[in-house]
Amino acid sequence: MSTPPTLPQRKGLAKFMAGFGFAFGGLWHAIRTQLNMKVHISLAIIASALGIVLHISAIEFALIFVAIAGVLIAEMFNTAIELCVDLASPSYHSLAKTAKDVAAGAVLLSAIMAIIIALFVFGPHLWALIHH
Repeated sequence: MSTPPTLPQRKGLAKFMAGFGFAFGGLWHAIRTQLNMKVHISLAIIASALGIVLHISAIEFALIFVAIAGVLIAEMFNTAIELCVDLASPSYHSLAKTAKDVAAGAVLLSAIMAIIIALFVFGPHLWALIHH
C-alpha cells in the first residue's frame, strides 16, 4: 500500500485561504457528479426567477433561499455519506444500505419542506395573479 502524497504545510492566512479552495472543490465535485444536485440547482434557478417575476418580498426571498440552501446542503451531506459508506463497506452490508437510505431520506425531507415553503411563498402571489 502506497503512502498518500503529502500536502505542503500552510500556516495562517494561506491555510485559511486553502480551505476555501478545498470547499469550492467539494462543491464543484457535487455539482459535476451528482444528477440530483443538478436537478436541485435547476429548480433553485426556477424558484429564484419566479420570485423575481412575482416581485416577492425580501423576507420571502430569504425563506426561499434558506429552503434552497437546506436542500443543497442535505444533498452534499448525502453525497459525502454515500462516498464514506462505499469506502468503508465496498461489499453489500445491511447497515451500509440503511446509512445510505437515511441520508437520502434527509434529502427527501428537506425537499418536501422546500416545496411546502414554496407553496406558502408563491401560492398567494400566484393566486392573486390568477384572480386579478
